[in-house]
Amino acid sequence: MRVCVLGAGVVGLTSAYYLAKKGFDVTVIDRQEGVALETSFANAGQISPGYSAPWAAPGIPLKAIKWLMQKHAPLKVSADPELKKIAWMGKMLINCTEKAYDVNKSRMVALAEYSRDQFITMRKDIGIKYDDGQGGLTQLFRKDEQVEASEKDIKVLKALNVPHQVLTPAQILEVEPGLAPVIDKFKGGLRLVGDETGDCFVFCQELKKHCDELGVTFKFGVAIERLVVEGGKVRAVKTDQGDFEFDNVLVSMGSYSKELLSDIDISVPVYPVKGYSLTVPITDSQFAPVSTVMDETYKVAVTRLGGRIRAAGTAELNGYNLDLPKVRTETITHVVHDLFDQGCDLSEADYWTGLRPMTPDGTPVVGRTHIDGLYLNTGHGTLGWTMCCGSAAVIADIISGDKTDIDSQDLSVRRYK
Repeated sequence: MRVCVLGAGVVGLTSAYYLAKKGFDVTVIDRQEGVALETSFANAGQISPGYSAPWAAPGIPLKAIKWLMQKHAPLKVSADPELKKIAWMGKMLINCTEKAYDVNKSRMVALAEYSRDQFITMRKDIGIKYDDGQGGLTQLFRKDEQVEASEKDIKVLKALNVPHQVLTPAQILEVEPGLAPVIDKFKGGLRLVGDETGDCFVFCQELKKHCDELGVTFKFGVAIERLVVEGGKVRAVKTDQGDFEFDNVLVSMGSYSKELLSDIDISVPVYPVKGYSLTVPITDSQFAPVSTVMDETYKVAVTRLGGRIRAAGTAELNGYNLDLPKVRTETITHVVHDLFDQGCDLSEADYWTGLRPMTPDGTPVVGRTHIDGLYLNTGHGTLGWTMCCGSAAVIADIISGDKTDIDSQDLSVRRYK
């Protein structure tokens, strides 16, 4: 059967790979001239199943108000009274309860852990290399209240049997010795032993080669205009280069999935949450991260990618704006300077911005729609790199009619009905 995957980011590309492995005739369409040239291009570099958690959490509404008053704040909200933004924020606030947080985090960790296992299998099967590392992730707590707040996450990690370690400052230095000059700034940490790192763009470049070998067809530089639906079934994809007919269509267009689907009356609560990153060469490895550290105060991740440091963070609600103002990069620059200033030369930093497709509950939308032949794999937020292989394996099983390895019912768009 012919399957069209819309979107050549890491989620669409891994979906194409798993579908091709099952024997489907796969075509990938993307408006860019290659794979992973938007949100997947320069993300945080984390493959973090243990750190997977919804942004909607108890106490977030109060914290958000405080953040709006801070210079180096994890959250920025534009003053534009955009109705879609306001509606999305309202749905997110509904999920800021203890009960909703536990349910959503459990769903997310389950998918992310499965995805990490798929990464391991893929590396064994095809020997793919992408500056990958398996050194875990260390959350850094500057305040006692952050240490206390981590207990609810530890409870979920224990329930799901996710390996983790509670660390004292001295124990933090055992896994991240590059923090020695600044360790007095921290009260403790939480290490997620099974988390990994890697360059998402390099991964996508290498995986495309394997997709080529599997017979996947790529159509780049093609703008997707709308889906043609007749008699309750998707019939074709209308583009600026004509109509393409397929038996099945998988929408993996990240933040742009919502607009495409709204034209055929499918409501997916995905909003583009803007993030920023910097990449800088390491000048002294003894003062650089070994793997990933997450500064919980600023919600900035700093990751070792071979001979480079990648730092990413900030959540900005500003529609589809892709401007890169210096004022918005100051927080990630501050964190790298504060933690690893002796290990890199920030004057050589390369800055980037991208849109993460966020759902109000943090869980992606993976599954079939009410339209015959139309499927979704989108809404992964900041965790597309973490969840890509798992959600791709799940959607490939669903499209082929096979039983999924994990429960996928709670990933469906039907949870929003």
